[in-house]
Amino acid sequence: MGAAVAAALPFPAFAGRTAGTTVGRYAGVREDGVIAFKGIRYGRAARFAPPLPEPWQGEPMGADRFGPIAPQRGRSEAEMSEDCLFLNVWTPEIGPGARRAVMVYFHGGAYTTGSVTDPLTHGARLAGQADVVVVTVNHRLNAFGYAWLKPFGAQFADSGNLGQLDLILALKWVRAHIAKFGGDPARVMVFGQSGGGAKIATLMAMPASAKLFHAAATMSGQQVTASGPNNAWKRTQALLRELKLAPDGVETLQTMPWQRLVEGLAATDPVIGGPLYFGPVLDMTNLPRHPFWPDAAPQSLPIPMILGNTRDETRAFIDPRGPKLAGLSWDNLAARLAPEIRIDLDPQWVVDQYRARFPEWSPERVFYAATTAGRSWPGQVIEADARAAAGATQTWVYQLDRPSPIDSLRGAAHTDDLPYVFGTLDAPGSFSGTDAVARATSRALMEAFAGLAKTGRPGLSGWAAYRLPERATLVVGDTISVVNDPRRWERELWARAPYIQPGS
Repeated sequence: MGAAVAAALPFPAFAGRTAGTTVGRYAGVREDGVIAFKGIRYGRAARFAPPLPEPWQGEPMGADRFGPIAPQRGRSEAEMSEDCLFLNVWTPEIGPGARRAVMVYFHGGAYTTGSVTDPLTHGARLAGQADVVVVTVNHRLNAFGYAWLKPFGAQFADSGNLGQLDLILALKWVRAHIAKFGGDPARVMVFGQSGGGAKIATLMAMPASAKLFHAAATMSGQQVTASGPNNAWKRTQALLRELKLAPDGVETLQTMPWQRLVEGLAATDPVIGGPLYFGPVLDMTNLPRHPFWPDAAPQSLPIPMILGNTRDETRAFIDPRGPKLAGLSWDNLAARLAPEIRIDLDPQWVVDQYRARFPEWSPERVFYAATTAGRSWPGQVIEADARAAAGATQTWVYQLDRPSPIDSLRGAAHTDDLPYVFGTLDAPGSFSGTDAVARATSRALMEAFAGLAKTGRPGLSGWAAYRLPERATLVVGDTISVVNDPRRWERELWARAPYIQPGS
């Protein structure tokens, strides 16, 4: 039985907002009742080199448009540049006396694509409705941020984790300057969806990030293990081959146009197949251990943390109207499951177990349940269990069950918690709808996340912390309740074999 969770109280009324929109040399703009500063440069970096901080003093400049996003494949509509170390701030009130909690968002897209220019993650409504300062960060991605080049020489020693070092530099910028924008540098929460959550999990094992943030939330984003240096080196060699460079062609890799380097990302990954993967590397300096293997990194344990996933993660990237589902039947279900799961169990045995447990389910429902539980969900279970086993008592877990009212085949899919937390229910790309239930769900999740930023505890009374063996989970459907171990049968089924982090 699930315990009812008290509805979020109305957000506090704003008081004492200042009339100006200028902080230091940056001139912001008013947006949805708050002040927005877009495209603030926090650093600069040469290719394959660590980032350097941007001086605070300088010529006056407008901060009214987003900076360019990191080079990546598949984003022809966006302005891209290697010079992409920009962040954005939304604040109800400027000035050092405001001291509002700060929520710093890292975007998804694995470590390969994405940006915080996505309308789903614009911060005005979260800042205004939850009375916090919101910061969103762009950084280097894919080969620019994570290609492992250390075998070419000590000058590339940081190469496998440059994107992470960018995020650390952004957090140092927040610590140094956010008070001027009305934020409290002693109350900084990081949160991220998908790859953004994985970046946070990785930061929690990086000594350089210690004390730069005080709470964390990951949304469908886990990083149990990082890429090992040997597999990372195989990927670098695959990139060089795709670019038709010699195995020692790092000088050309350093100097070629960034557009040409992006073309090399079309190579097939030599370790896991599919598109070439670049992510954080176990380099023993910046990242001296795996984030959650063999246990939770000790430096992360005192940090209050929310971990969440959606019930139907894989419906977002395995199209229910696409070829992988066309003609799906009990006869071919096992064969179609096999390439989509990351836990090495016999697919036919898996199908048989689901059919025996849920005889009323269709092949499609079994397909999405199994691919979610055997691919997208295990990392969260491992991380939450590891924290609980290590005695981290400030851990809270949620599961988004509310299906999209916009698309009847989508369910509660990957990314669907984003508009609820940001309050961007009507933004392009949102599947939440704008009905009364959507608004109530948004208010509850927004208050939960903002509460963690403000006090170190979610802002929903009745949300029990995650402990073993109970595994209390906030289940967010059309109503919200706390349920112990809500998918116990699936969790135990998939725990019969080890989970291998993709890319590691």
